[in-house]
Amino acid sequence: MDRFDSLRLFVRIVERGSFTRAAADLSIPRATATHAIKALEERLGARLLERTTRKVTATLDGQQYYQRCQRILAELEAADEDVARRAREPEGTLRLDLHGSHASRIVLPHIDSFQRLYPRIHLVVGSGDRLVDLVAEGVDCVVRSGMPEDSSLSARPLALIPEVTCASPDYLQRYGRPQHPDELAAHLAVGFFARHQDRRYPFEFLVDGVVRRVELASRIDVNDANSYVACALRGCGLIQLPRYRVERELANGELVEVLAGYPSPGLPVHALYPRHRQPSRRVRVFIDWVSVIYAERFGPLDRHQLQP
Repeated sequence: MDRFDSLRLFVRIVERGSFTRAAADLSIPRATATHAIKALEERLGARLLERTTRKVTATLDGQQYYQRCQRILAELEAADEDVARRAREPEGTLRLDLHGSHASRIVLPHIDSFQRLYPRIHLVVGSGDRLVDLVAEGVDCVVRSGMPEDSSLSARPLALIPEVTCASPDYLQRYGRPQHPDELAAHLAVGFFARHQDRRYPFEFLVDGVVRRVELASRIDVNDANSYVACALRGCGLIQLPRYRVERELANGELVEVLAGYPSPGLPVHALYPRHRQPSRRVRVFIDWVSVIYAERFGPLDRHQLQP
């Protein structure tokens, strides 16, 4: 194994916390990985990794070496990609993670067109609402709603999705139909909270051009989008969510829009990838392709509205 391959292996072991997972990512035997790191430590005269039965972590020297290796490898990969990008078709495995409804309703219904464009890319697609650690889990790119909060990730804006506030006819018959956000103090909502943190999401409305956030009381809180809609259909309260999620229910009268004169500012969507890594050609072509998919579904994007 040459010097640069040893550096790539060392960086991947630190990121994955495992010799076995890093070796699998790089398609080499675990014994080869162990021997290469031992040779690297002997050459440097320093211990770079602490090994336990459960996890591998960098020592203080190893952490400093890891940070410098990241920069060196990023520059090397960027140079390689710049020279080769026009001369070759992107190929290899692309690991994605998409929010559940984005996967099933927006991206995957068109995925055959991506495969026709890039037949040598093998897609591995995870979906759900779980927060993914891109580096630790070996994921190349995710598509997520909301404004990015993780400074270790680079973000490419994809869309600003229109939202709707609605409730079932049964709920509105019991509680009345609000005419202004100020009237919501007398109403109930279906609460929605993030799985990975104790955080509730308020409703948002544009009132005289200013975003107003309103906390509503609730008698039931959920952390799943399908459960959120199901509770609203049973009259448990108002919900605010992307319109595309309930187009059928609005059309057939199972849900009724309220406060249409005070729309939500919209839900931003971004493609995210690790900031410290030069994005591979596979990641770049996917983001370019999925940007078109979102533009066709939700219209042209004003990126100034979506700056993280």
